[in-house]
Amino acid sequence: MRVLNRSVYVGPSLYAHFPVIRLELDLGALEAWPTAKLGPSFVDALVEALPGLAEHGCSYREPGGFIRRMREGEGTWLGHVLEHVAIELQNMAGEDVTFGKTRSISDDRPGVYSVVYEYEQKEVGIGAGELALRLLESLLPEDLRTPGNLPEDWEWDTARDDFIRYAQRRALGPSTASLVRAAEERDIPWLRLNQQSLVQFGHGKYQQRIQATVTGRTPHIAVELAGDKEETNKILASLGLPVPRQILVTSQTDALKAARRLGGSVVLKPYNGNHGRGITIDISGDDEIREAFNAAREHSRSVIVETFQPGDDHRLLVINGELVAATKRTPGHVVGDGTHTITELVEVVNQDPRRGVGHEKVLTRLELDAQAQLMMERAGHSADSVPKEGETVYLRSTANLSTGGTATDVTDVIHPDNRDMAVRAVRAIGLDVGGVDFITPNIAESYKSIGGAICEVNAAPGFRMHVAPSEGTPRDAAGPVIDMLFPPGTPARVPIAAVTGTNGKTTTARMLAHVTKMAGYTPGLTTTDGVYIDGQRTVEGDMTGPVSARMVLSDPHVDMAVLETARGGLLRAGMGVRHVDVGAVLNVASDHLGLKGIDTLEQLAEIKRVVVEVARECAVLNADDPNVLRMSGYTDAKTICYVTMNPSHSLVREHIRAGGRACALEAGVNGHMITLYDKGSHIPLMWTHLIPATLEGRALHNVQNAMFAAAMAYSLGIKLEAIRQGLRTFDTTFFQAPGRMNVFDEHPFKVLMDYGHNAHAVGMMADLAQRLDATGRRIVVLAGPGDRRDEDLLAIAAAVAGKFDHYIARRDDSLRGRDGDEVPRIIADALRGLGVAEDAISIIPDEQQAVDAALRMGQPGDLVLVFADALVRSWKQIIKFTPDGEMPKTTVKVELPSLEQTLDERAVAAMGGVVREERGLVFEREESD
Repeated sequence: MRVLNRSVYVGPSLYAHFPVIRLELDLGALEAWPTAKLGPSFVDALVEALPGLAEHGCSYREPGGFIRRMREGEGTWLGHVLEHVAIELQNMAGEDVTFGKTRSISDDRPGVYSVVYEYEQKEVGIGAGELALRLLESLLPEDLRTPGNLPEDWEWDTARDDFIRYAQRRALGPSTASLVRAAEERDIPWLRLNQQSLVQFGHGKYQQRIQATVTGRTPHIAVELAGDKEETNKILASLGLPVPRQILVTSQTDALKAARRLGGSVVLKPYNGNHGRGITIDISGDDEIREAFNAAREHSRSVIVETFQPGDDHRLLVINGELVAATKRTPGHVVGDGTHTITELVEVVNQDPRRGVGHEKVLTRLELDAQAQLMMERAGHSADSVPKEGETVYLRSTANLSTGGTATDVTDVIHPDNRDMAVRAVRAIGLDVGGVDFITPNIAESYKSIGGAICEVNAAPGFRMHVAPSEGTPRDAAGPVIDMLFPPGTPARVPIAAVTGTNGKTTTARMLAHVTKMAGYTPGLTTTDGVYIDGQRTVEGDMTGPVSARMVLSDPHVDMAVLETARGGLLRAGMGVRHVDVGAVLNVASDHLGLKGIDTLEQLAEIKRVVVEVARECAVLNADDPNVLRMSGYTDAKTICYVTMNPSHSLVREHIRAGGRACALEAGVNGHMITLYDKGSHIPLMWTHLIPATLEGRALHNVQNAMFAAAMAYSLGIKLEAIRQGLRTFDTTFFQAPGRMNVFDEHPFKVLMDYGHNAHAVGMMADLAQRLDATGRRIVVLAGPGDRRDEDLLAIAAAVAGKFDHYIARRDDSLRGRDGDEVPRIIADALRGLGVAEDAISIIPDEQQAVDAALRMGQPGDLVLVFADALVRSWKQIIKFTPDGEMPKTTVKVELPSLEQTLDERAVAAMGGVVREERGLVFEREESD
């Protein structure tokens, strides 16, 4: 078995609408060895290693179904088995995942499977797949194992435990996880911002952050005060709240003096410790005080000596001015049975599956460390002692759960005076979420009657003792925090619009973002050339995947998200959001076919369909494209809005008559009108010739893009006048839409530049060139990406053939696997075959030289259409062109550090230049300004 490829999908994808991992798994010779042929011993050994597989239902949909599937008939293949093992490994590590799907990739690739399984944490999901592969290899007969898959010293028990610890280190802690669950129950989105406990709830300007149980609203000064035990004590004492007397010391001598001054039993604890570390209680002897001082000094330079308050330890949780939970905490202990030693009793207690390391589980494992030794000695015991039956032996002086304590919920019995005392204490410190450590003999009686003392006020109180107490009723500690951050009725999400399609998606996304900005929003926009916040580019590059979506939704200024969603990002990592409000598909045309397993338009449509599958409010679909029209059956959006340039479209007409939503192009005496229909209303929006981006209505592809932008804006609830204003003020200047039908009119001839790089886009621009006024010749510079199929390059040539007077064929800077002039030669040959005269065709491979040649051909009244790849460079070349001058150049010397490195013409061209002279290891390149 070998993993040929692995893809991690962070959001909705072709395989699921939640995070999954997909492995392309080659079984090799094991294709001939399904589980039944491997024999019962294989299945038995697998179930022994992973008993939880007995609960997997598989296709039988009942516990035991998967094991039954492995045993019956010919059994099942190991790709399917690996899927279930990867899921079960995550379950063992505390991850709640269930989904998996395994399919043979194709008949042409026997033994190669697509294995898909759900994950919660990326690294854990990847690790589960790797460990699953090793486990299966270890159970195979020696002669069927794949060399290199199994390390020589590999051992299952060790690998399993290492994996579980690895997963738990990366999991959200119990408190943070409870807050995430509470947010999900309220349909509030969340993002984990680091590998620890920093989490963002909500999107954009509505976001709130928490770190553990400290919220973004928690005052910094309150956190500082809570961490200063001495100052906390003083503030609470000044309000008449019950606190022990304290003295701060820095030496053993001072600690002894302080203990004598306070009198009676005392407590020593670090000045700024947490989780009960370094605390020793109920001591009075000099030796005990010295030892306790040393223990506290391990955690803090200063030590607090305070009077000992007898009674039970309680944690009182106060959120937003209300006590929401009260828990009695009991220090870690064992109860004797008259037979077992303390060491053996500890082992028995630690077998409780609820106990883990640190905060990873509901309870923490007991340890026989130095503090436990001290506690046993004080009780007259050692680790080898056998306590009497029923005798309680405490191993900790404090009751923190993180040191092995247990928790009993007492919320229903707490006395009102104690409740009010806790609320006053937290308010006095200034915390929105605070935990009061309160010691009293009986929490059901008032401290005013029986006494009690506040030991600490915690700024980041743990929730696990409340949400999963050892005894008593679990309390919802997280819900009140989320309700405080997001009171019912307040927004947590920004409206999200996602647009995809083969062509036009960048322009449509830009149009929509501009409309929303004109409507008063602060849009976050992702496109093929960068991330834009409120119209300003913040990140440059192709940003149409999940990473850029996360950038936008994390930005605290954004209150509207417009996400251009490209095929590449969907195939590589899925979408960056679980749901969108409005999803639009513009078209599905031939582009990128033959890459990454997408060979047909139907497959391409299935990829792009994901955008409308996750739309909640409205799916905006091109009714004129059959592949898009069929997507209407795959969306659960409340509304479908059809866009058509055919006013007699029969299906759209029926849809409108049924009260449905649509955007149609209708002819009138003044030209063409973009019209909206909704719930029986007929809403004329605006004439197409009033939209600058349509070049007075001639650019029909931008008419359609404007219709989609209008339909999406309307579906987002934007007012009609704001939509009109946005479309009226959006043009195709290079500033607003680089590489999207940019027009330059300041030469004696007109220049049109576009990024079109597939036959559909090239054809639309070629048709536009025919509709534009040109009294002279029409000249075109065209190319095709090197990684496209030959038939795609032929289609590009066919899209322009017969429509221009002269054709210049070039190549992109990046050859993408082609030879230097292979692409322009293929295009030129295709043009000749389509009847274009030889003298009307030029092959100029370099883009800069090709553009320069086209510009020099230009005469008054001509139209030059440039399909550009390096957009900024080509636009500068166009606007700086001087007919009688030379192409602006800059000479740059590139020195190579070693003989092993070479710099050929292709590499220089990739940097934007042309090799002019070669002298040993020094090359010069010339490039446009």
